[in-house]
Amino acid sequence: MARLFSVFSSRNLLVLSLALNVSLILRVLYEKESGVISGLSLDNKREALRTDSMPSEAHATQKEHLSMPSSSSSSSTVDSNGRDRVINLDHYAEIGKTQVHRQLSFWHLGRSEEYSVCMSEALAPLGRSASENFGRLYFASAFKTGDKSTILIPGWQSMSYFSDAGSLCWFLEPEFAKEIVRLHKVVGNAVTEDRYIVVGTGSTQLYQAVLYALSPLDAVEPLSVVSAAPYYSSYPLITDCLKSGLYKWAGDAQSFNKEGPYIELVTSPNNPDGYVRQSVVNKSGGILVHDLAYYWPQYSPIAAAADHDIMLFTVSKSTGHAGMRIGWALVKDEEAAKKMVKYIELNTIGVSKDSQLRAAKVLQVVTDGCKYPTSKEGSLFDFAAHLMEERWKLLRAAVRQSGLFTLPEFPPGTCRFLNISFAPRPAFAWLKCEAPIEDCEAFLRSNNILTRSGIHFGVGPQYVRISMLDRDENYDVFVERLSTIHLRQSMQLDETAE
Repeated sequence: MARLFSVFSSRNLLVLSLALNVSLILRVLYEKESGVISGLSLDNKREALRTDSMPSEAHATQKEHLSMPSSSSSSSTVDSNGRDRVINLDHYAEIGKTQVHRQLSFWHLGRSEEYSVCMSEALAPLGRSASENFGRLYFASAFKTGDKSTILIPGWQSMSYFSDAGSLCWFLEPEFAKEIVRLHKVVGNAVTEDRYIVVGTGSTQLYQAVLYALSPLDAVEPLSVVSAAPYYSSYPLITDCLKSGLYKWAGDAQSFNKEGPYIELVTSPNNPDGYVRQSVVNKSGGILVHDLAYYWPQYSPIAAAADHDIMLFTVSKSTGHAGMRIGWALVKDEEAAKKMVKYIELNTIGVSKDSQLRAAKVLQVVTDGCKYPTSKEGSLFDFAAHLMEERWKLLRAAVRQSGLFTLPEFPPGTCRFLNISFAPRPAFAWLKCEAPIEDCEAFLRSNNILTRSGIHFGVGPQYVRISMLDRDENYDVFVERLSTIHLRQSMQLDETAE
């Protein structure tokens, strides 16, 4: 060490120190400018949007909710500046993760300070953003939702197959059934009177149970199952996965003209395009099944209570708890409900009672928050609605700036629950690439944005479905990149010409 100081004088060391500091400042300024869209950073755009759309007194607190905690798994491949990051907004294999990211913060809020500090330290190895986001969500909010939804299940509880042996759905926990009815009555999105409740392991199992219940066992040929395109991409896969002789996927309901009985699936709001749907097959002999997974006020105005023969719902889309694997069906016909119960009995001998008890507690907290709000941010649905509104404003601004894409336009409707009028804010964006781009999924993939092609939804490759529910850090990079694609494509063409 003495030799080192003998070689370098104090003046040399001072110059070296100044050079290092200047280089560090320049790097910070460069990285800051790389996150700017047309001179306005994403943070500033978020700030402007919140100022326009939220009450001023709620502004400061709401700002803290916009950052999501990171997890050990990510939907993107991250580099130091985000330019080469691969943003995965397909999430076909990560359905649970996409549904919960935007509502995860609501349920994180309200832990004790000691627990928050311990978890913040535990998350530190995952990166600074993980612990920082965690702290913001826990310390900045007045919510106490996380603690309120906690339950304790003793080791001796839930050991039997049976929940209510005298009930039609004998594996349905009575407490869960009570909270389902209570939530629907408060939100006003579905009629529950004179309906049988059938619980399932998510809406996927309920869908399979419906197909089994509605298909005649003595039919000469399989029952046709149709849905209007663009339809949910899993419908064909789930319908035909077992190669059943009872039913068969028959494609787009708008072009269906086969004689005989059929099942028409009506998804409203629709996945992937977000529109409110009605039946489109104009012939007799059909049975309608309504998938209302997204008919909640954070996504769509609640215009009236849905009143259909078979209605499917799921916890993952309403509260964000995809990991519970719980859904429910409201069924008018007793025989259809019995057959659905029989299918689930044969398939899994019922549904997890632990998941039902936890779901009952979560629904109770959500309903209580609607009836007796304890914070100025309001209920879960108020909280999520603000976040979805901001997401859609950012996306529409990016699409306008790029000039290469279009999005669906939704007419505003009055929501009886939120008591305001607004246009739908779907959980997915149905993005169309304009000419001369023919394959939108491939075009976006070349820009390190992964989406799901329209061909999986029964339409052409000029469309893609984009998840609107990913973490802020990934969504921000996506919006920035989308807004500048036209400019970057022009620069690449100029470089090629030279």
